[in-house]
Amino acid sequence: MSEPDFDVIVVGAGVAGTVTAYQLAQQGLSVVLIERGETAGSKNLSGGIMYTHAIKQVFPNFVEEAPIERKIDRNRIVFMNADSWVGIDSFDQRLHEGTTAVTVLRAHVDAWLAEQCENAGVMVMPGVRVDTLLKEGNQIVGIQAGEDELRARVVVAADGVNSFIARDAGLRTKPSTDQQAVGVKAVLKLDAATIEDRFNVGPDNGVGYALVGDCSQGVGGGGFLYTNKDTLSVGLVLRLDDLVKKGLRTTDVFDHFLAHPLVDQLIHGAELVEYGCHLVNEGGEHMMGQIVHNGLVLVGDAAGLTLNTGLTVRGMDLAAGSAIAAAKGIGEAIAKNDVTASGLAAYKTALYDSFVGQDMHTYVKAPHFLENDVMYKEVGELVANVLYPVFNLDTTPRKHMMKIATQALKESPLKLTRLGKVGLEGVRAL
Repeated sequence: MSEPDFDVIVVGAGVAGTVTAYQLAQQGLSVVLIERGETAGSKNLSGGIMYTHAIKQVFPNFVEEAPIERKIDRNRIVFMNADSWVGIDSFDQRLHEGTTAVTVLRAHVDAWLAEQCENAGVMVMPGVRVDTLLKEGNQIVGIQAGEDELRARVVVAADGVNSFIARDAGLRTKPSTDQQAVGVKAVLKLDAATIEDRFNVGPDNGVGYALVGDCSQGVGGGGFLYTNKDTLSVGLVLRLDDLVKKGLRTTDVFDHFLAHPLVDQLIHGAELVEYGCHLVNEGGEHMMGQIVHNGLVLVGDAAGLTLNTGLTVRGMDLAAGSAIAAAKGIGEAIAKNDVTASGLAAYKTALYDSFVGQDMHTYVKAPHFLENDVMYKEVGELVANVLYPVFNLDTTPRKHMMKIATQALKESPLKLTRLGKVGLEGVRAL
């Protein structure tokens, strides 16, 4: 192998890439962080919930120093029907005190993370597009960007869900449509006082909505709405195969979602400041595959680390967790002067021993559970039809809840055996 320019080249300045680069620099290694966007975070579609415990292992003062938006201590899970909705509203002071989750705008938080990398000695190179990997035999030895070549002992692929590096190395094939979803998101400007009044939150508090049902017009997936300081992050995740099967357009489904009475009253008066679409991994553990190669490791979305349980959508905490494991494995491999797949295997071991690998395995059945079509229409309607007679106190005599539920089930196309099967699958998956 020719003399390397750096110990490690990290491609992609998202959460996974920056956290990996920072920790490797902390070990005294020479690291370059390459980002295709003009600045870190500039090409990321802003907005999301970050679960913080992993990243606080690297940056203990992350919540106090990073540009977070609001602490999420309240969560709402809502079944949406055409003109009604039924939800669970959960607040827990323990979530606030532990700062388990925060909303972030990626353009801000990624830039902050890149700054921490520079302070640690990482060379940050924005505005550079990597074209291909450099190989010597079966060993990855660097990258090529245009006419420029950079060599390193290890390359870290942190280049997202469509990781061309993983494909170039032969570690990934094109995912099937049932393993990916289309995420469409808007950031809406709304002043802080209105957000706090409308969502019943304090200046430091926030709420996250997980929405299912009519919001996606029956397409597998769901909606979300998160409060930021003076903006709202609103969007849908739509399973790609089901979207194609039903012949619907993403933009039309999104417009339908925004026009729903529940969403409309929450976003009323807000101004659109950002809008876009991107692909999202939906295959869970089945998408991970190989994450280590000779001279190469995959982290974050590039490694297939996204987890949607229907209750939570996780990516950033898994990215940070994979970065912690990668920095450990890479550091050990370089110290032993063995950066083959065998030498880098400590990363894979550390990842699967961590909460990342264990959670991916725990929820391995979640993607299949979320393919149940009845959750996007019949279940929500059934629940609403059970509750409507309870609260519709007209002058007719009341019936016991069991009779109301039995009658609603008789009138529903969702039969008891199907409902029981879905419930059992949910218990097993979640």
